[in-house]
Parts: sequence; C-alpha cells; structure tokens
Amino acid sequence: MKRLRVLVLMHSELVPPESLEGVSEKELNRWRMEYDVLAALEKLGHEVQYVGVEDDLKPIRDAAVEFRPHIAFNLLMHFHDAGIYDGAVVSWLELRKQRYTGCNPRGLLVANDKALCKKVLSYHRIRAPRFFTVGRGRSSSRLPRGLSFPIFVKSRSEHASTGIAQASLVRNEAQLRERVEFIHSNVGTGALCEEYIEGRELNIAVLGNQRLETGPVWEVFMDKLPERTANIYTSRVKWDKDYQKRIGLRTGPSEDLPQGKVQEIERIAHRIYRALGLSGYARIDMRMDAEGRVWTLEANPNPDLCFGEDFAEAFERAGYAYPRLVQKILSLGMRYEAPWQG
Repeated sequence: MKRLRVLVLMHSELVPPESLEGVSEKELNRWRMEYDVLAALEKLGHEVQYVGVEDDLKPIRDAAVEFRPHIAFNLLMHFHDAGIYDGAVVSWLELRKQRYTGCNPRGLLVANDKALCKKVLSYHRIRAPRFFTVGRGRSSSRLPRGLSFPIFVKSRSEHASTGIAQASLVRNEAQLRERVEFIHSNVGTGALCEEYIEGRELNIAVLGNQRLETGPVWEVFMDKLPERTANIYTSRVKWDKDYQKRIGLRTGPSEDLPQGKVQEIERIAHRIYRALGLSGYARIDMRMDAEGRVWTLEANPNPDLCFGEDFAEAFERAGYAYPRLVQKILSLGMRYEAPWQG
C-alpha cells in the first residue's frame, strides 16, 4: 500500500483535540467522525494533515499549496451553513485538479436536491413517494390532486434529519401550512411535502465508483416508542442519546424479510446509485410497506463515517474492518476519473 499525503477537510468547530483526556462523551460525539477518520488514516501509515473550514476556501488552498496532498479526504457536510453547497466545494477541488474522497459534485447536487432526486428516480421508474414543493416566500394549505393526508414535510435540501420532528407528519391543511412555514423560517430552505409511507425503516450502504458493493440491508428499530408516535427518524432520535435510550433505538441487519427481498433491495440500490451518478460511498434510505413494496426515501452521499455507526458497522459485517473501510474510500477517491483527467 502506497503511503499518501492526505489532507482531511473538516468543519472548524469539529476539529478534535490532540488528547481525549478529560473529554466528556457528549463532547466526543460532536467530532467523533473526524477523530475516527484521522486515527484510522494514521494507523494505516499515511502522512496526514487536517484543515478546519468555515466560510472561506482560502485555508484549503493554502494547505494544498504547502502540503501538496495526493488526495483530500472530504468530511465537509455544508458550506455557508447550506447543505446544498457541499457539492460546490468539491467542484472547486476538481477545478484545482485535486483528487478527493466521496461523491462527485454532480452526484451531490442531484442527490441533495431532494425534489430533483425524486424526479430522476421517477424517470428511471424507481418507486418513491409522490411529492410537491413549496419555495420560500410561498405558502401552502391545499394538496395537489392525487395526494392525501397524512403528508410528511421536510427540508428540500438539508440532511442529518434537520427540521424533522413528530410535527413533520401533518394530517390536515392547518398543520401543513404551519409546518411549511416552520421549514422556511427555522431551516431556511424550501419545503418538500411527500406522501407518508407507513412501514419498516430500512437502509443499505453502497461503496464504489463503477463496480459497486453493498452492505447487508439495515433496519431501524424503536422498541419502546410510545403509542400513537410515528416511527420516523427525527432530529431528536438522531442526536439525543438519552431519548434514544428511552425509545429503545437500535439498528442492525434486517431480519425476516420476504424471500428475495434482500436481492431486490440491492438491485434497487445499484439502480439509484447509477441513476443519480453517485461515486465513492452512499447510504440509500428506504421503507417497506405492509404489502412488501420498497419505497426509496432518500439517497445520502457521503454519510456518517463514525466507527460503530450504521455505515461502518454494515460494511464491517461485509468484511471491512474500520481501517480497511477508510482505506477503501481513499482508494476509490484516487481511482475516480474526474472530467479533468479525460
């Protein structure tokens, strides 16, 4: 294995300390992915330097000029506090002819614009919930023809469950209007309003550029969820450790799926990955309804890489110990053929 100069790009507020001494679990959870990736890269023997990024590309440029990295390991999730702009940073890396890990800018743009993503899936006849969007400055209280309540309301472009709560599931026109206004004023994006699919919460991890590998089908369980509470992955479910314990949150390989369903989900994931033009690695979120139909909810390029979290855990079950997974992502970035290489 060739020793590489790796420049790790991360948000300034998520740069981990040099020592874990005296660090609480709550503090650790904020920048655990960054710490885990840095530790894995150093364990693999690469020459590693990191740069904290805020709202300016100059620190990346300066570090690239001084360090001359073979590749940038991209852990950025937004820029100017807008999730849709992470693809712009990667576009800038391509303009500099800098290799990087994770998804290419075109795949990031299509996948992170959830309305555009659904249109592409529809073109390829991949089943997804029907939807409509409400742009900022506009209001909505009536459903388009063909849709009925309940409706699930979320941000059109933000990820990591931003703006998602139990109140996101609306059952009448007043609730719809209120939740759309909440997304506009509190998240700062347009609202995506889609038909709610009741069923099992599934996802599958995908790794590759041209040749794709998948982890086992993963499922989200909430064993102690109160009655009349929808099993949706809210921001509180994602980030509040105490709440996770109260509702019995656990994730793991899905069990008792109908015969042939695993192979079907794998085929769908491959079709989605290629239809959206993704590269590097991604997680595809799905639901399976009571009739066994699989619905695609979202495609998430560059998902959470924390050791022990769903993506890494799924591929560990597939034979990738964590350092090997990080090396695989690094190798995929080195092998990705950007347009400037044509």
